[in-house]
Amino acid sequence: MIEGKINRNFFDVVDLHKADDKLYWLRRSAVERMEAIEFMRKVMFGHDRVTARLQRVLEITELKKN
Repeated sequence: MIEGKINRNFFDVVDLHKADDKLYWLRRSAVERMEAIEFMRKVMFGHDRVTARLQRVLEITELKKN
């Protein structure tokens, strides 16, 4: 999985319509693309932000037989 620190001292602004990284991502495997998406999600929202606010609730009911 992609891990590491981001160098926040460097950035590049590009026109998304003229960006040439589409071919790069098309050549990556599905696993590599998903890892990159997860890495970007963690950078933007933190490691526990999503899991901390979602709560799973399970309720089991029995059907009435007529």
